[in-house]
Amino acid sequence: MNDSDLIKGSIEGDPKMQEALYQKYAPKMYAVCLRYAGNNDDAQDLLQEGFIKVFRNLEKYRHEGSFEGWMRRIFVNTSIEQYRRKVHLNSISEQEERGIEDASVSVLDQLAERDIVQLVQELSPGYRAVFNLYVIEGYSHKEIAELLSISEGTSKSQLARAKSILQKKVAEFLGVQRKQANR
Repeated sequence: MNDSDLIKGSIEGDPKMQEALYQKYAPKMYAVCLRYAGNNDDAQDLLQEGFIKVFRNLEKYRHEGSFEGWMRRIFVNTSIEQYRRKVHLNSISEQEERGIEDASVSVLDQLAERDIVQLVQELSPGYRAVFNLYVIEGYSHKEIAELLSISEGTSKSQLARAKSILQKKVAEFLGVQRKQANR
């Protein structure tokens, strides 16, 4: 069944079509939620909240661009709203921003996706949100600043700190993996 049929049936209130739409997209949208959530339970909550918004707003979908992309934006925005309710980032001065190094995270290529997701989930909510928005979703620092009500400098510093922390976590993770392999 194609997206147009699922959308039309869901708008008309057909429970089978709504269930089919949910089943088709829940795994992908759960992955989006998991990147922003601190744990599986929070990701499940975001998933449910996101689908409620999707079903309430299906009539607003204009069939421009991909339906999955439209849904993804809803789930990212739902995650950001949840983040805003829970966390406030501290702004930093431009002088502090200049002192932060932007560390390379190329070692991430050596890890499995589930390992990377786990390491990203271990970041504080602020670092995790900025990292996901910039690295995964492709937002600019200006857009992130607007979404999270922070300065561009804070967004840049949060990203740099997130990358630095991830780099250390990856090094530790790979060190443990090597030790286990050498046994």
